[in-house]
Amino acid sequence: MCPWHSTTSATSARLSALALAIALVAPFGVAAQSVSLSGSLGSSKALLLINGQPHTVAVGSTVGGVTLRRLGDGEAEVVVGGRVSVLRLGAAPARVGGGSGGGGGTEIVLPAGPGGHFTTQGLINGKPVQFMVDTGATVVAMSQSEAQRIGVDWKRGRRGLTQTAGGVVPVHAVNLNSVRVGDVEVYNVDAVVVPSEMPIVLLGNSFLSRFSMRRDGDVMRLEKR
Repeated sequence: MCPWHSTTSATSARLSALALAIALVAPFGVAAQSVSLSGSLGSSKALLLINGQPHTVAVGSTVGGVTLRRLGDGEAEVVVGGRVSVLRLGAAPARVGGGSGGGGGTEIVLPAGPGGHFTTQGLINGKPVQFMVDTGATVVAMSQSEAQRIGVDWKRGRRGLTQTAGGVVPVHAVNLNSVRVGDVEVYNVDAVVVPSEMPIVLLGNSFLSRFSMRRDGDVMRLEKR
């Protein structure tokens, strides 16, 4: 029996339940956005212009892919696609998020999403995917259909078996050329492809172990070692 992460029925059900919420708040391939701070309502809500449209956003909430992490005196800290930007009242709109960097960043900032899960957009071998952080997963894990969609040749991977709540299932071990979140990219990441249908990719410890991890309330910070 191989030591890779077992994708249990409970995990699959949890992922399925998250699928719609994830699609609503964080669609694949979000580009950089134009965001500016136009005002605030007390200390808990900011008036943001997102791509020219006004929105009232509470601290800790996400609107249009923009998460308001902190609101201070004349400034707001937002997170888009794992990247942190500080907006200042009256300043010109800033282009935030997107994948325009070269992958040489060192820190990933992830706000908690629905159900307290940490989800984010990213790239595997340059192809857009949706991740969910799973510290209980030994390696990155994805479904066969997702692997096929992004061009991972899982059928040539090393075969094995793993135990799930539904019984023993076959898996294929593969190596990913690159995994990227925001401006941070790592290379040669071990992964496993499972037959279970999963709407997102589990971001396991073959990726997470490359970082120092800490959690500040509803925000997870990953700093590259």
